Amino acid sequence: MRIRALVVRIIRQFVRDKRTLALLFLAPLLILSLTKLVFDGRTVSPEIGLTGPASAFAEKLEEQNASITVYDSVSEAEEALKNGKLDAVIQIKEGKPDITLEGSDPSVSRSTQLVMQKALQSHVQELAPTVHYLYGGPDMASFDSFGPVLIGFFSFFFVFLLAGVSFLRERTSGTLERLLGTPIRRSEIVLGYLAGFGIFTLLQASLIAWFSVQVLGMSMAGHIVNMLLINLLLSLTALTLGTLLSSFASSEFQIIQFIPIIIVPQAFFSGLFNLDAMNPVLQKLSFIMPLYYGADAMRGIMIRGEGIADIQLDIYVLAGLSILFALLNVAALKKHRRM
Repeated sequence: MRIRALVVRIIRQFVRDKRTLALLFLAPLLILSLTKLVFDGRTVSPEIGLTGPASAFAEKLEEQNASITVYDSVSEAEEALKNGKLDAVIQIKEGKPDITLEGSDPSVSRSTQLVMQKALQSHVQELAPTVHYLYGGPDMASFDSFGPVLIGFFSFFFVFLLAGVSFLRERTSGTLERLLGTPIRRSEIVLGYLAGFGIFTLLQASLIAWFSVQVLGMSMAGHIVNMLLINLLLSLTALTLGTLLSSFASSEFQIIQFIPIIIVPQAFFSGLFNLDAMNPVLQKLSFIMPLYYGADAMRGIMIRGEGIADIQLDIYVLAGLSILFALLNVAALKKHRRM
């Protein structure tokens, strides 16, 4: 009964705070939409210059959506490359294509090189390989690859921030102290707050899952219920961690100070960046990051079509961390009231 009363009060408080609701529900959707527009927009055609005999490749390159310019001399093509008008120049040396890339942007160089490789292989049919995909396919966009990681990251970030700030307000406004002055137990207080906040994290997880798949058209090879489960567990972990750390903050500014310590490192170890490129010692730090397990499960579900059995380790870790942080929350309340 006491827990239910606390939950109802938290729900009413959230409903009256329109800005908090907007930050919890609309902000992740807006940022995901902007990310899709940036990384999943129209295909950029590489600008390629051809000279002399290399112009025979023009038709094959144009089939790969490359923009072709034929120059009368090598020096003219190289001057255009130097001035940034071209991404690459192809000329024939000793009967073989010789490619010079502009090279100032590695991502542009890789995409240009891939286009030229496909064109040159198709020009000589016997060298053209047969390509198969275990996951995804030729139409899979970059946003489909790291989108699942972003879903987990934004869910974790906004829930952590709002939980920390909201619980801090309960303390600074004196509400928590008045609750602690009643017969209510510390465990009931923690359960009440987690249940009240948890309703909104469940709604947020459902909204983000639906919006990502149905509106943004993100790739979904697995079952959306599994995706919702992982997103909910990740949000609960952020919720319990946020309320725990708020016990050690005396102002909202101090909650913000936790972001570069708690949130930013997890972004680096979540899968947004290739962990194999890191130092082996640093790679081991990923095993203590909740977002690592959430992102791993989300990518497994959405890209590889994995089921519960395949991601059970991630589920156990996230559930275990949520329980651990909740128990630590109960212990942290001792500094407010001795029981």
